Amino acid sequence: MFRPLELFIGLRYTRAKRRNQFISFISTVSIVCIAISVTALITVMSVMNGFDSELRSRILGAVAHVTVSGIDETVRDWQRAVDVAKATPHVEGAAPYVEIQAFLQARRSSGAIIRGVVPSLEPKVSDLDRHMVEGKMTDLTDHSWNIILGRELALELGVTTGDKVTVVVPQFTATPMGAVPKLRNFTVSGIFELGMQEYDSNLALISMPDAERLNGQEGPTGIRLKLNDMREAMPVAQDLVNRLGQSYRVQTWMDTHANFFHAIDMEKTVMFVILSLIILVAVINLISMLMMLVTDKQADIAILRTLGSTPRSIMAMFMVQGLLVGIVGIGVGVTLGSLLSYNLPAIVKFIEHVTGHTFLAPDVYYISEVPSQLLWSDVGWVVLVTFGFSLLATLYPAWRASRVQPAQALRYE
Repeated sequence: MFRPLELFIGLRYTRAKRRNQFISFISTVSIVCIAISVTALITVMSVMNGFDSELRSRILGAVAHVTVSGIDETVRDWQRAVDVAKATPHVEGAAPYVEIQAFLQARRSSGAIIRGVVPSLEPKVSDLDRHMVEGKMTDLTDHSWNIILGRELALELGVTTGDKVTVVVPQFTATPMGAVPKLRNFTVSGIFELGMQEYDSNLALISMPDAERLNGQEGPTGIRLKLNDMREAMPVAQDLVNRLGQSYRVQTWMDTHANFFHAIDMEKTVMFVILSLIILVAVINLISMLMMLVTDKQADIAILRTLGSTPRSIMAMFMVQGLLVGIVGIGVGVTLGSLLSYNLPAIVKFIEHVTGHTFLAPDVYYISEVPSQLLWSDVGWVVLVTFGFSLLATLYPAWRASRVQPAQALRYE
């Protein structure tokens, strides 16, 4: 009738109305502590996922997933290379570019990287057109000599749209006065803000034909590719090497920013381990509750032993009760953590509105909102780790219960 017996008795102990009130209080505290720890761990992991995703999207919004360049300074037969790249699986877009190290001068001066682009093709490989603060990318026409600056670079130069900027490139021209560097005046036609210091303060855009004339070259420096899945960058790069031959060099975003993203992944792993220790501390309350319960129920254990229950059966009864506390705490924690992770950006905005304090000031941080991205794989790991700790916490008290001797326990009953 009562099968399995261990589960029946374990649940009966949990529902018993005449239970020791202090033990009941400790049990409640254990559930609350486990729930709070699980909630905190899920929320922190979601925030770190959000920052990781935001940084990836911003960096890869300016950096190509895969770059094809030539052995020399220019890519020979680049139209063929573009056609081959477009025919490669996972490639969504391809665009040629010219890259120049230059010196910019206006009210103030600054070094920068000038990228010559084709405005009609550039949106297929980057998100720069979506981050235009002033002007538009289509202003970069042939012979227009227009330039688009990053916002930090424009502030450094002290210019805005309509102002003139002198661009100096390391291409020397022989004159009666000797060799002088090549320079050209450009008109600032737009300003973009990607939200990353590396690009907002060091990148400028001009049309690709103007860049070729400025740098004295024919053909692009390379071809930038965008993939439908950035994790396929390495297989795509290997495929392109096989298709294009040895006269081309293929580089992925993993080659240029691998250390940065590895550091983020390492930080996420370390944070998971640290917060898992908080769960371990919460589980200690579970051990205390079970130890007191074993002491309180020694007479019941002795009676069950005399009725034929084995030590293994007694051990299973108390493990059921401990695991039930852990499962309830996990369920409450997962529910609260998921709700908090989904609504965290709105909650942060509400708190900022009420208190008037900005958590991530836009003039200090390049990500001014607290991002959150809940991954169910992370929730699964949290549930697995917490359940494992709860299971381990029940072993010693349940083992102590199984070692109770009936005659000794009933001596004074």
